[in-house]
This record gives sequence, structure tokens and C-alpha cells, in this order.
Amino acid sequence: QVQLVESGGGLVQAGASLRLSCAASGRAYILYAMGWFRQAPGKEREFVAAISWSGGSTYYADSVKGRFTISRDNGKNTEYLQMNSLKPEDTAVYVCAATSGRPGTVSYEYEYWGQGTQVTVSS
Repeated sequence: QVQLVESGGGLVQAGASLRLSCAASGRAYILYAMGWFRQAPGKEREFVAAISWSGGSTYYADSVKGRFTISRDNGKNTEYLQMNSLKPEDTAVYVCAATSGRPGTVSYEYEYWGQGTQVTVSS
């Protein structure tokens, strides 16, 4: 089992930055690829970013590419999502996820999920 706890969400204005964190506990964190997904009200959960267990490979949704950066610190069992140039359409609950497989872009590829942290971007 892996337990995931997100933090760092909040209310910001368009153009601002936020850094989300996802702290992991339980089984060896380093064995898992990690991802971020988000879900806005009335919309389906969508992929945001993913990172391999080593941090050597990263993947992004087109909507966030160039603005968001995913990273991880295996010594701290923590994953990060640096979000810059935030837009109102980035408003959503952001959820981190872990998988023992490859860092995929669809939610069914992930085995463990956090509870999420709310990000609200005002115009």
C-alpha cells in the first residue's frame, strides 16, 4: 500500500504560480511512477503530468506543457507540480497518483490515489 497526501492548493489570480506537493508513505516510493490528474466541476478527470520512478522521464498534457513542471525527490518521498502562468481554466481539484507500472496518461493505469487539493484561479 502507498498513501498519498497532497498539499499546496489555494486561490490565486490568473498569471500567478503555485507549487503542489504529494507526500507518499508506505511501500518503497522509489518503485513507483507518479502522476497528477485534475477534475473540474462537471468534467471528467484529466491527465496533467507524469514522471518516471527515476525522474528521468516526464510527460505533460498539451494544455499545461510549458507552464507546469513535474518533479520528485525520492529522498523525501515527495512529488511536486510547479504551476506557472495559471489560467482560470486550470481551476480543478488536483490529485496525485502512483503506479508500479509505466508513467501513463490514463487514470486506470494508476493504483493509488490521494484525496486531492483544490486549485482555484480567478480572472
